[in-house]
Amino acid sequence: MRLDHVSYVASHDQISDVVNRIGSQIGTTFIDGGIHPKFGTRNFIAPLLNEQYIEVVCPMDHPATEVTPFGQAVKKKENEGGGWLSWLISTDDINLIESRLGRKAVDAVRKKPDGTELRWKQLGVIATMADYQLPFFIQWQNGNHPSTDGSKAARISKIEMIGDEEKIKKWLNLEISQVLQEVDITWDHNGELSNPSGIQAVSFSIGGGYVRIE
Repeated sequence: MRLDHVSYVASHDQISDVVNRIGSQIGTTFIDGGIHPKFGTRNFIAPLLNEQYIEVVCPMDHPATEVTPFGQAVKKKENEGGGWLSWLISTDDINLIESRLGRKAVDAVRKKPDGTELRWKQLGVIATMADYQLPFFIQWQNGNHPSTDGSKAARISKIEMIGDEEKIKKWLNLEISQVLQEVDITWDHNGELSNPSGIQAVSFSIGGGYVRIE
């Protein structure tokens, strides 16, 4: 398992501004990712080095937003003011995680504006919605990984987290360092007293410098 991408929520009205702001900060042009018809959401993608990417996602005025876990999670985060939703962990065998957690993964698909389809399975969104520090899991079903689109200039260098590393380690059933590999993580154990758990900021290295995005 490894860190696949980080997900940031914006409102439908503000997503263009958020995409332009983050894109200018990391020197990368976002690509229109298209609509998630099953979830009632849409996203834009910024490819990163190390086969990772940033997703900026917003809820749509669609019934699926209210009844699917991912749509509900995005809508909930939007209602809280938006920002970093989660970090997603890719796996080559999501069946093992299904067995360990005792729940089934959800099949998902989105069609990019050029007509190309991306298919994947995801698992754990309900846990993420209840506790933002917990990542959810994804297994890609074809070779169209979003990090292969566009030009890459930055890589994830650090994640600042409010939470409990032991709880996440138990959730992953793996050492966190094995999942993050070259990405550092820092912990604020007291932040939950004033802020909800989860990602507070992500830092990116670009050229010889760093950019921190809250």
